[in-house]
Amino acid sequence: MSAPTAEVVPGVYDIPAEQYHADPVPGGSLSSTGARKILAAPAKFHHEREHGSPAPADHMEFGTAVHSIVLGDGPDVVCVDWDDWRKKDAQAERAEIRAAGGVPLLPAQYDQAQAMATAVHKHPRAAELLAAGEAEQTFIWRDDATGVWCRSRVDWLSPLAVTDYKTCSDASLEAIQQSIYRWGYHQQAPWYLDGVRAVLGTADMKFEFIFQEKDPPYLVRTVQLSADALLLGSARNRRAREVYAECQRTGIWPGYGETTHYLSLPPWAADRDAQEYLS
Repeated sequence: MSAPTAEVVPGVYDIPAEQYHADPVPGGSLSSTGARKILAAPAKFHHEREHGSPAPADHMEFGTAVHSIVLGDGPDVVCVDWDDWRKKDAQAERAEIRAAGGVPLLPAQYDQAQAMATAVHKHPRAAELLAAGEAEQTFIWRDDATGVWCRSRVDWLSPLAVTDYKTCSDASLEAIQQSIYRWGYHQQAPWYLDGVRAVLGTADMKFEFIFQEKDPPYLVRTVQLSADALLLGSARNRRAREVYAECQRTGIWPGYGETTHYLSLPPWAADRDAQEYLS
């Protein structure tokens, strides 16, 4: 479907990324990213929604470029004829490409992005996941329990799984575990599955991550989360929707609190110091 109208209906929409991130739902909706932010501080979530998010850093722009090449969908990736961005003419061309909705890359970056895409499609499981399906599909649905409108933008939807592609510096299992918890990917997975279930009625769809390192040889690892991890993420998502609904109802978007907090050291630091100084 095309963009939602004033009378939103649950469905799958084919809309540009810019429209998705600007929130295509009249009156507002909650995304997976927003759900993670609102649990940290509703005030920060509300401020970004009202004033826009900070401009993406260069490394995030590179990730967007690789993402676009791997999935064959997204902004145009433009290779410029400059060795670096130091000259004013180079900076002007970069700004022009960005203004047109493209992603400018230096030749070395462009070659790296192409090599990464090649490595992904040579990985047996990643290639299988991306062999058939559709990229960048927007799901919009309404949560029955809270009445909150929700949205997600699925990297790749196929009969095999909902697939999300992420670049990283380290695709070891330990590093991925840390990233999943730090960035709330255990919330993202059930959030996306909720959308597929609500819109398509598919209750047994799987969610699978493709992680790829940004340094040669651009190693790839595919990951599914355990049932316990998905359950924890679902619980956090439920709380996020409740907080969002309450803030929408009252117009109050709390910060970190108005009273002094009493803190101890984190368990790992307390244990380390106790072993060092109290033994």
